[in-house]
Amino acid sequence: MGPLVPTPPILQDSPMARDDKKRKFRADFRKKHQSRSRQRDLTRDYAAGDQSFDETPLSERVSGKGDLTRKRTVVGGSICQQDSGGLTVQLGIDESHCVLGRVTSVHGVTSFVETTTGERYRCATRGVLKSLSTDQRHVVAVGDQVWLRPEPARNGVHEGIIERIEPRHGVLSRTSKGRRHVLVANVDQLLIVTSAAEPVLKPNLIDRMLVTAEKSELRPLICINKIDLVDPADLQPLAGVFGQMGYEVLMLSAATGFGIDHLRQRVVGRQSVVAGQSGVGKSSLLNLMEPGLKLRVQTVSEENQKGRHTTSAACLLPLSGGGFIVDTPGIRQFQLWDVIPEEVAGFYRDVRPFVCLCRFPDCTHRHEADCAVKDAVADNRLDARRYESYCHLFSGAAD
Repeated sequence: MGPLVPTPPILQDSPMARDDKKRKFRADFRKKHQSRSRQRDLTRDYAAGDQSFDETPLSERVSGKGDLTRKRTVVGGSICQQDSGGLTVQLGIDESHCVLGRVTSVHGVTSFVETTTGERYRCATRGVLKSLSTDQRHVVAVGDQVWLRPEPARNGVHEGIIERIEPRHGVLSRTSKGRRHVLVANVDQLLIVTSAAEPVLKPNLIDRMLVTAEKSELRPLICINKIDLVDPADLQPLAGVFGQMGYEVLMLSAATGFGIDHLRQRVVGRQSVVAGQSGVGKSSLLNLMEPGLKLRVQTVSEENQKGRHTTSAACLLPLSGGGFIVDTPGIRQFQLWDVIPEEVAGFYRDVRPFVCLCRFPDCTHRHEADCAVKDAVADNRLDARRYESYCHLFSGAAD
């Protein structure tokens, strides 16, 4: 696999720059981490003649240092404030007994980690890491740099315990059941794969992923596969709109091999992630680009023209030319994470230049008078489809 991305530098006056092994601080824990729950059956016991309730404390502490509080004292480590989706608590560990590695795949409570020396470990996650309060669905994500403590091998398989997760950068995430679903961490390039047909191309899905790429500071690369099924000239209006905004668009065909060499040049030596609908040919493109992967592929359903879920979990794949690429499961909906309606226009490259020209500083660009964005659409200076996509995303983000 490629070299590990170095963690951000630590300022000399920051808490992490000091010796924090004996430092204590209060940290938030998950809601159900308590070993004891509040007693709720006093009335029933009293009706049954039980007199032991007289010995019950008159009050129970639900904050501070009581048994029911969601805060606990953590010894060692430091507070690390970051906006990239990781934990705000960096636990103190003895690095002399640990090794540094990168998470290559996550399967439930088990994570597979590859170290800098090429050894592969099957790891569980330290209990306190899973108990710390976070808005993420899972505390560990593919691409994470972690410190693991090796354990005795079992049946010839190296095993270990993930002790600490390093701060992240380049996080691709979405909203899932009201929580943050981190698809991959520590990447610098997002390959948005779609298909010209079978399944039908969804420009609005591309727009959503572009917003996420802008927010996470990822370099987006739009890949349109299966151009052998349509007339490539029909795709030029859409590709031209994205090209005018500075986004690179690649026309590809996994069936004929067209454009594969160009795609290979764009990913070699970089840390990339592939995302898109099911059935657009993500795994097929990777098999052509990196011979020997032998990823499973399936055809599109003839009944509903939708792809079948072939890739069940995100997997980090090292590239022979350097770097790595992460293959992700197919996405049928992509709900943005941590994007409020007022921010949407700022993430649309073509809408952003007109925002400051509107009459009202809080203009939503939908119904206000003297709106420069609407005037640009009327004068054909702004693509009408992109404007409709913005309005749809603005309304959806507000729901």
